[in-house]
Amino acid sequence: MFTGLVEEVGRVSSLQDGVMLRLGISAERVTGDTRAGDSISVNGACLTVGEADGGMLTFFAMPETLRRTALGTLAEGSPVNLERAMAATSRFGGHIVQGHVDGVGEVLGVRPEGEAEIWEFGAPEAVLRYCVEKGSICVDGISLTIVSVGDGSFTVSILPQTRANTNLGALGEGSRVNLEADVIGKYVERLLEPREAESFSRGA
Repeated sequence: MFTGLVEEVGRVSSLQDGVMLRLGISAERVTGDTRAGDSISVNGACLTVGEADGGMLTFFAMPETLRRTALGTLAEGSPVNLERAMAATSRFGGHIVQGHVDGVGEVLGVRPEGEAEIWEFGAPEAVLRYCVEKGSICVDGISLTIVSVGDGSFTVSILPQTRANTNLGALGEGSRVNLEADVIGKYVERLLEPREAESFSRGA
């Protein structure tokens, strides 16, 4: 489990296609105590460390992972948001993030609002159904608060500190991002399904 608080922005140092995509990422902070087999959030996707060698981490992305995420758009030199799995003794500063990407979104636009910026992201219905004003959303591994929800999109407010310490500075209109909706909404929906089906059956 993760919190959506990015620890470090790493860089894609190598990409090698094969049965699985071999993804090499250079980093400093998150590599200190990371070992092979550990879980790391890479742009919001939970990946298992295949190799850890000094300041280099190697991951293998399965075809299913590439189909469901925007990791396939990465290139050598691309900045990526990194977060180690949450420790039981850690302070919980973001929201519950599983690292299970629900859909791929797209940057539709960015406009200034005082010292902050309003970012609009296009999103599939599978994600938007769980989006509510002032609720949580994970964008490329970043825990953000939703400002508004529209027809096919949602907006968030980005502080200068968030932009400076994540990969957002490298994104622009048309960039694809990984989206994960708040898991609490999914559980609520699932728990209500039997009651809705029962009510419908009685009404019939």
